[in-house]
Amino acid sequence: MDWTSLLAWLPAAQYGGGGGSPGWGPGMMMYGFGYGWMGYLMMFIFWGIIIVGAFALIRWLVQNTRGGGQAPQGGGALDILKERYARGELSKEQFESMKKDILS
Repeated sequence: MDWTSLLAWLPAAQYGGGGGSPGWGPGMMMYGFGYGWMGYLMMFIFWGIIIVGAFALIRWLVQNTRGGGQAPQGGGALDILKERYARGELSKEQFESMKKDILS
């Protein structure tokens, strides 16, 4: 078998042998054969997953490049320190000393 006969055979094999059977061929979905509505459903699910995945990837990249709303390093400790100072547990000198330690 040479290449030209093989290449001529492939399209015929793809569409059911080219025997002229009703409903078989390039438009077989129109006649109720093939995947029908299930094919459309699977295509919708496939593209939905692709689109949702793209949005999730973009959102993740944006959050990671600008910090994603995470507190800056030492921000939690500084907030606690401010609360303790506001309650009167620390003097101004203690507050400034601890603040300097946290930020450095």
